[in-house]
Amino acid sequence: MNRELRKAENLRRHGDRGQWASKTEYLLVVAGNVVGLGNVWRFPYLCYKNGGGAFLVPYGLLALVCGIPLFLMETSSGQFTQEGFITCWRKLCPLAEGIGYGFFMMKLYDFSYILIQVWALFYLVFSFKAQLPWASCDNTWNTASCLDLQMLNSTNVTTNATNITSAATEFWERRVLGMSGGIEELGSVRWELALCLLVSWVFCYFSIWKGVKSSGKVAYFTATFPYVMLLILLIRGLTLPGAWDGVYFYLYPDINHLANLEVWMEAGSQIFFSYSLTIGTLNVLGSYNDYNNNCYKDCFWLCLLNSGTSFVAGFVVFSVLGFMAQKQGVSVDNVTESGPGLAFIAYPQATALMPLPQFWSVCFFLMLILLTVDTHFVTVETVITSVSDLFPKMFRAPVRHEIFVLVICSSFFLIHLMLVTEGGIYIFQLIDYYGCTRACKDFMTVCQCLAIAWIFGADRFSTIIEDMTSKRPPVFFKLCWKYIAPLLATISFTAHLVHYKHFKINDWYVYPDWAYALGWTMALSSVLMVPLWAVGQMCVTPGTFKQRLKILCHPTANPAWQMENRIPREEGVNEQLRTSAEPQ
Repeated sequence: MNRELRKAENLRRHGDRGQWASKTEYLLVVAGNVVGLGNVWRFPYLCYKNGGGAFLVPYGLLALVCGIPLFLMETSSGQFTQEGFITCWRKLCPLAEGIGYGFFMMKLYDFSYILIQVWALFYLVFSFKAQLPWASCDNTWNTASCLDLQMLNSTNVTTNATNITSAATEFWERRVLGMSGGIEELGSVRWELALCLLVSWVFCYFSIWKGVKSSGKVAYFTATFPYVMLLILLIRGLTLPGAWDGVYFYLYPDINHLANLEVWMEAGSQIFFSYSLTIGTLNVLGSYNDYNNNCYKDCFWLCLLNSGTSFVAGFVVFSVLGFMAQKQGVSVDNVTESGPGLAFIAYPQATALMPLPQFWSVCFFLMLILLTVDTHFVTVETVITSVSDLFPKMFRAPVRHEIFVLVICSSFFLIHLMLVTEGGIYIFQLIDYYGCTRACKDFMTVCQCLAIAWIFGADRFSTIIEDMTSKRPPVFFKLCWKYIAPLLATISFTAHLVHYKHFKINDWYVYPDWAYALGWTMALSSVLMVPLWAVGQMCVTPGTFKQRLKILCHPTANPAWQMENRIPREEGVNEQLRTSAEPQ
């Protein structure tokens, strides 16, 4: 009865916001979001680059003191407030609502990652050809300096040689991207990529048009099928000749790297990137949970799944790179790249060398598409949820919600057409580097920890988690929220600014000054939201400075309905909640 009363009160106060149909849907959507491209193309490369097996030491430690505690903080704050990443701060610390608007800006830049889905879809279509086009130089887009795979292997020539480019590189740069000379030369829209972009946004729309009712169902396929593909590619990769040479390069520990601060910063960056921390995603997904969901247990299992997938993906990637290295007669480091170079040059080239190349190419790009689909539609859904929570009467009505989703998807399809021009790759790389940088996430981490652990109160927050889950987080979590995580984020933020260098593509293309200015504008657009909102609220709130500060540090919309109608817990917990009216 208490559960039904709570749901009825929630509906009365907040409209038909919706909840996950089952716990399984929630776990699948979160797993599909956090397990993405960072696991497949970023973690293995970082592991190899930063000391192999030794990299697992900083990665594991930072997952323990930052990753898991912040994952729990964000998920439980969403579950407690039942709000998106903007309005949730009204029930925690109104002074910090600018954090939500900062998340909003970062999310808008995150929309551009749909371009990876577009490229993967393009490659998937070409994977059905009788001869893979990135395996030979007999195509209209190839140049005289092109070297096909057979020639590359037989002559033992590496793609680093002067005036020599591989067929896979030319397919990527000349056929897929049609790269211009720079960001100043946008050129024309590449209609095939534009068509793939349209398909991607249409799929996104129908995945989220009914909110969590539709996205939860889609996740049954999009979150599980990549694991089937990953298993197939893992088995195939480990049975290739030279595979274990690649695995050796991947895991061989070089403890000297542990003395390098950059290695620890890279490990922290990977944790934040792959766990989807400090960007609002976990808040929103947690807000669709029942108030008494055991988010404490979910946190550990989801973090373990994410890191485990990253580790296994390293075997998939480096077993194939070891195979390529043996075929070409070079060391693994000569065929190793990160990011788009790994996914769209090195791996396609490897599939072309295998028996049944079309099959392995289809498996890989299908896996890549499904990994990006989950992350993208969750990103869009979190923005739509947060805006709808900001204006519930305007956007929460059934027909209005579908129209709002359609407007968002259509608008960003048109905006993203500039990314599929001949100069689009330069815009994408600029957004990737500046729009949601490590420094932005570090800054948001410090602000979030200050707002929740210090202003709202770490003890009070732990009591809330205990009330929701019947289990109080250990004191270790409180220490991480209050001291360890913000301190490490501050060090990383400072080091990032001190060691900042202008972004270059492949160390040769230098952006014009106006592009760097645009990049910094994107970075500051999220960071400055926090102080600007705080200053603005202090100016418009009546009273003396001390009175205004007290008002803005106290929740303005206390979600008492959740505590009044909750399933009864131990009396000691209830008493703590009743007496925690003032922020600490």
